[in-house]
Amino acid sequence: MNKPISTREAYGQALQEIAINPAYDDVVVLDADLSCSTRTILFAEKRKARFFQMGIAEQDMIGAAVGLALSGKIPFVSTFAIFGSRAWEQIRNSVARMNLPIRLCFSHGGISVGEDGSSAQANEDLSIMRSIPNMKVFVPSDGLETKKIIYYLAEHRDGPAYVRLTRNPVPYLSHQNEPFIPGKAELLQFGNDGTLVACGQMVDIALQAAHKIAAMGYSVRVINMASIKPVDSEIIIRAAKETEFILSIEEHSVIGGLGSAICEVVCENCPTQVYRIGMNDLFGVSGSPNDLFKKFNLTVDKILSTYLNIKKNNNYYLNHQSSQVSH
Repeated sequence: MNKPISTREAYGQALQEIAINPAYDDVVVLDADLSCSTRTILFAEKRKARFFQMGIAEQDMIGAAVGLALSGKIPFVSTFAIFGSRAWEQIRNSVARMNLPIRLCFSHGGISVGEDGSSAQANEDLSIMRSIPNMKVFVPSDGLETKKIIYYLAEHRDGPAYVRLTRNPVPYLSHQNEPFIPGKAELLQFGNDGTLVACGQMVDIALQAAHKIAAMGYSVRVINMASIKPVDSEIIIRAAKETEFILSIEEHSVIGGLGSAICEVVCENCPTQVYRIGMNDLFGVSGSPNDLFKKFNLTVDKILSTYLNIKKNNNYYLNHQSSQVSH
């Protein structure tokens, strides 16, 4: 496998491939003065006539995308995740209410934006987008999965979608030969003691933690949940029934994102213990991505200690209950 790349770079590469393929002549790309960073510049270099540089005018960009979609095009719209929230009203009223095939591919999500600080770190975007009717929400784990999602969105006109992209390179983790299907998760590792569910670049961290947990004698399940909405209720319910607990890991607020989606499914179908690792209702700060992951406990060590503490507490409860019954 090639060296790791960021999901934003994979997005640009997918658009570049789409640009030169006649089968995708209905794809157009819009950007808000950030095409070098979002990597839409790779599309612009191949198909300048189908690329629209809108300047720092996100609301206008969404309005233009609506017009293009109503004219039969499939617009891919890009900016940073934090700036995309400026156009919430246009996204809700013009894109989602009309159920248009507009692809909102916003880059630099989460605290891994790093030194740009809290004003540029979107930790609430999944919650915002997930709450909008008709909107699908995807968070690819690596470059391969990103390309699958982008090709899916270029080939289908099934309403709007939000794709969260990030800045840092991530290793290839997803299964190469499996197609991307909205509402379907990837089972990366099977186990029966507990379940780790992650999205985006946290999938890599979850897998690293799972290997350490397995080395300690536990059988841990790992799920890559790239589709946050629709969410894979079936795989979540199965995990709730077959393992002691579910631990979600996301580079996002614990309110409204992956962890919340899991809790909703579990509460309605198969109540079980759900624990969430993410941004605990906090703004980020300026720092390197690695330092910020440590500060906000988005680490292998945090997953490992949380997992072991849950197991310890569960074992204590079971033993305590057992001793009470025997007396």
